[in-house]
Amino acid sequence: MSETSSIIALVTGGAGFIGSHLVDRLLASGARVRVLDDFSTGSRANLAHHADDANLRILEGDILNPEAVRDAVEGCSHVFHLACRNVRLSLTHPTIVHEVNATGTLNLLKESAGAGVARFLYCSSSEVNGTADLVPMPELYHYAPETIYGASKLTGEYYTDVFQRAGWLSTVIARPHNNYGPREHYAGNCGEVIPRFILQALCGEPLTLYGDGAQTRDFTYVTETVDYLVRLALHGQATGAYNVCRGEEVTIKTIADTILALTRSSSEIRRLEGRPSDVLRLFGDPARLRGLLGSSPSISIADGLQRTVDWFRAHVAPTPELMASLTAKSWVGGQSEPWLEQHLARRNAAAKDLS
Repeated sequence: MSETSSIIALVTGGAGFIGSHLVDRLLASGARVRVLDDFSTGSRANLAHHADDANLRILEGDILNPEAVRDAVEGCSHVFHLACRNVRLSLTHPTIVHEVNATGTLNLLKESAGAGVARFLYCSSSEVNGTADLVPMPELYHYAPETIYGASKLTGEYYTDVFQRAGWLSTVIARPHNNYGPREHYAGNCGEVIPRFILQALCGEPLTLYGDGAQTRDFTYVTETVDYLVRLALHGQATGAYNVCRGEEVTIKTIADTILALTRSSSEIRRLEGRPSDVLRLFGDPARLRGLLGSSPSISIADGLQRTVDWFRAHVAPTPELMASLTAKSWVGGQSEPWLEQHLARRNAAAKDLS
C-alpha cells in the first residue's frame, strides 16, 4: 500500500502550475484529493486529464473566504497550501497580494487547526530572501525580500511557524526555488521566463531578455519539487523551513542560450530594460533537505529544459494572439493602486524637472 493511499489531502491552488503537478503525484499514489482554487491564474485544463477520477474533487473558492476554507478542510488529514498571488502583481497591486498571501494563509492555518488536520505544508518561496549576498543561501538566512510578494510569503512562514510552536497544528515549510516544466505559465503578466523563451525560440522571434541576463536563479524541475513536497509533509520529523532546490546557480543568459541550442533556433536575443525590484542573485543550499531525506532535486538544467521544450512543442499552439501577448513587459498589468499611481506621477514629474 502506498504511503499516501490513506490520506485525504487538500491542495490550495491545485489548478496552478505546481499545484496541478502535486495533484498528479498525490492521485498517482492513491490519495483522495480536494482542490481549492479561485481560477484567477490556475486553469481547469491543468486537471482535465483527471476528469474521470473519483478521488479528485474540485472546489472553486477564495481562501479569503473563511467559510469556503472551512468547507474545504473539513475531514482532510493533510493540507498543502500553494494558493497565492504572484510577484509581478505585487508591483502594481500589493494590497491584494498581501491579503491573499498573508491573510489567506492565516485563514488556512486557523481552519486547519480547528478541523483537526494532521499535517499542514506551507509552500513558501525563495523570494523571501531577496538578492543573495551569501551563497549558497541556507534556510536561516537574513531575509530581505525585494517585493510585497516576497514579504507576504515570509509573513506566511512566520504564521506557519507560530502555529507549530504554539502546539496548534503540525506544520512544515517548503521553500521551492524557481520551478519550471510542463504547464508553466507563459502568457500575460503571469508568463515566466523559460516558457516565454521556448515559445519565442520555436517561432523564430527574438528572446526578450530583461537587463544584462547575468541575474541568476536556482532552477528546479517541477515533478521533483512536488515529490519533495509530499515527502516533507509525510515525514514526522520535518519541521521549520526546507529549501527545495538543486543547489546550482544558473544565469538567465545561460537559459536563453541553452533553449536556442535545444530548439535549433536562429532567434536573436533582444535586451530590454531591467525589471523593477528584480532579484539579481539566487542560489539555494539544499543541505538541510538532504540531511532529512537523504537526497535533493537532481534533474540537470539541460535535461529539464529538453523535457520542457518537448512538452511545449506538443501541447502549446503558438498562435499570433499568444505570441503578441509575449511582447508586453511581464510586470505591466494595467493601472496600479491609486496611492502608487500618485507616487509614480510625482516621481516622474520630479525626474522631468531635473532633466
